[in-house]
Amino acid sequence: MKYLHTMIRVSDPDATIAFFELLGLREVRRIDNEKGRFTLIFLATPEDMNAPGERANAEVELTHNWDPEDYTGGRNFGHLAYRVDNIYETCQRLLDHGYVIHRPPRDGHMAFVKTPDGISIELLQDGTLEPAEPWASMPNTGTW
Repeated sequence: MKYLHTMIRVSDPDATIAFFELLGLREVRRIDNEKGRFTLIFLATPEDMNAPGERANAEVELTHNWDPEDYTGGRNFGHLAYRVDNIYETCQRLLDHGYVIHRPPRDGHMAFVKTPDGISIELLQDGTLEPAEPWASMPNTGTW
């Protein structure tokens, strides 16, 4: 397993980037999603950056939802993300220990589970796996 990023929602991306730049982080990539009406901005320290075109070793993901929203109750903190060798095996191990897979890996790529304290953990497949049952047919449960 490899730690990837921590996501926080932001209302003013420029102000937040300026704050993180004071700490030494720099923008390493940006994704605008017009259909979903959000922008993802990834920041990293120079020490965590890799060769151009490669993802940094550890990043902060700023998520800017284009429609205004007041963030209360921690909604602005999103999740921790980890890359795993086999998302199906990882999810099965969690299920076997009584954890709920809130967003099953229907696509063979991404899943969400929560810690005992309700913190969302995103699991991302290293490489690609074909969609497989029972995961492909499993519905979402609760929130993540």
